Amino acid sequence: MAVDVLLGLQWGDEGKGKIVDVLTTNYDIIARFQGGPNAGHTLEFDGIKHVLHTIPSGIFHKGAINIIGNGVVIDPIIFENEIKEIDKLDVEMSELLISKKAHLILPTHKLLDAASEKAKGKNKIGSTLKGIGPTYMDKTGRNGLRVGDISASNFKERYEKLKRKHIQILNFYDFEYDLSELESKWFASLDTIRKFEHIESEHYLHKAIKKGKNILAEGAQGTLLDIDFGSYPFVTSSNTIAAGACTGLGIAPNKIEEVFGIFKAYCTRVGSGPFPTELFDEVGEHMGKVGNEFGATTGRPRRCGWIDLPALKYAININGVTKLMMMKGDVLSGIDKIKVCTHYHFNGEKIDYLPFEANDGLTPIFEELEGWKEDLMSLEKLADAPKAFHDYIAYLERELETSISIISVGPDRKQTFFK
Repeated sequence: MAVDVLLGLQWGDEGKGKIVDVLTTNYDIIARFQGGPNAGHTLEFDGIKHVLHTIPSGIFHKGAINIIGNGVVIDPIIFENEIKEIDKLDVEMSELLISKKAHLILPTHKLLDAASEKAKGKNKIGSTLKGIGPTYMDKTGRNGLRVGDISASNFKERYEKLKRKHIQILNFYDFEYDLSELESKWFASLDTIRKFEHIESEHYLHKAIKKGKNILAEGAQGTLLDIDFGSYPFVTSSNTIAAGACTGLGIAPNKIEEVFGIFKAYCTRVGSGPFPTELFDEVGEHMGKVGNEFGATTGRPRRCGWIDLPALKYAININGVTKLMMMKGDVLSGIDKIKVCTHYHFNGEKIDYLPFEANDGLTPIFEELEGWKEDLMSLEKLADAPKAFHDYIAYLERELETSISIISVGPDRKQTFFK
C-alpha cells in the first residue's frame, strides 16, 4: 500500500489532530514527520478533551502504531508530561515508536529561543519559545543530539560540548537565566524516552509499505508557516508541506498516494506576520469567541479573518492536495453575509496569487455570500444543513477545483461528516 499525507493549508490550528483521530481506524500506522512541541493537536471524544504536542494523534486507537519520525524535534520534559497526562485519562494508549534520528531539544535551546525573541523587540516573529528554531539550527549545523545518541557512552560529553556552545551565544544577549533546575528535569525525563522502542524509522516504514500496511503521515503547523513557502520570516523552522513527509520519514515521493489538505471555513493566525483578511471588528470577535480561538500550545488568542482563496490555492498547488477537509463550519453560523477573499490589490494590480512581497501589504478583494443562522453543531446528517451552508461548500469546491470530502461542525468525533 501507499502512504497518505495529512496537513494544514493555512497558518496552523486547522484541526489536524481531530481528523487524524477520526481517520485512524483506516490506517495501521500514524507517523508525525516534522515540527515538535510547538504543535497542539486537540482531540475530543467520549467527553474527553486532550491536547497532543509531540505524540501522533492516533495514540488513542487500540491496534494503531504511532511513530515519531526523524523530522520531529523532541523536548524530553514535554514528552514526559504528555505521557503522564495520557496516563491520567485511564485510556489505553496504543503502541508508540520513536525514530533514533529525531533530534532532541536541550534546555539551552529554549533559552536561546527566548533570548533571541526578546532581542528582536517589536520585530519578534511570535515564537512559541519551545526551542524549535535553535534545535533545527543545530541539526543543519551538524551539532545536534539525537534520540539514538542517548545510549552512547559519550552522550554526556557531547551534551556538555553543545551546552558550552549555547552558553557562549547566550553571553552575547542581555538575558538572565537559571539552567540548573531545567537541566536536572531534562536528564530525569530521558528515562521516559528510554521506555519506548527507538527504531530506524525509515527501514521500519519501508518494510511496512512492502507488507501492504496503510500509513498516514501527520503534519504539524500549516503550509503558510513552511520555512521555504510560508510568510518568511514569520514561519516555523521545518518543511510543513507534503514534501516534508518524504524527508521527515524517509519515504520516497512515489509512495505517496493521497494528500489530505485541512482548512478552516475562515482563517486564523497566532503570533506575528501578514494576515490579509484579518478582522478587527465584531465579526472577528464572534469567530474568536465561538471558535474558542486560543492557541492549544501557547494559550495566545488567535487572530481571526475571512477565508483567503489565493492563499488556499497556493497551498493546494504546493502540496498536490487530492482531497480537502473543511473544519469549523459551525463558527460561521449567525453571520448574515460571509465574505470570501478572491483576489488582492497589489502595486496597482489585481492579482490572484501570493507574491514574494506578501509581507509588504496586500489589500484583499472580497465576494459576498449569504450566511445562515442555523446551529450546525446539532446536525445528525449533513443533508439537514441549511442551503446557504451547502452553497458555501459548493462555491469553495468550484473555486478551489478540489473536492471537499470531510466537513466538521464541532470539536467531537461525532460532529464530522463524510461527503
